[in-house]
Amino acid sequence: MSICPICGKEVTPRSSNKAFPFCTARCKSIDLGKWLNEDYRVPATPDEAGEGDEGEPDPKAGGLSGASAEGDSPSKPDMRH
Repeated sequence: MSICPICGKEVTPRSSNKAFPFCTARCKSIDLGKWLNEDYRVPATPDEAGEGDEGEPDPKAGGLSGASAEGDSPSKPDMRH
């Protein structure tokens, strides 16, 4: 049997558990909340963190670099559609 990554309880098989790999919908929601709050992170080296040569924007970073045209501090791009 599998173990729930949130609470550590045993998890019933996928065929009888809609919340798999979690034990309940509550644990599934807790995990989603951690993703949305950015609690889960992958460590990166400076090269992977988007620090390019001579201040050029990193093409993998979506072309965003530093502050906006008005001089505001950088913000996250709007992901709503």
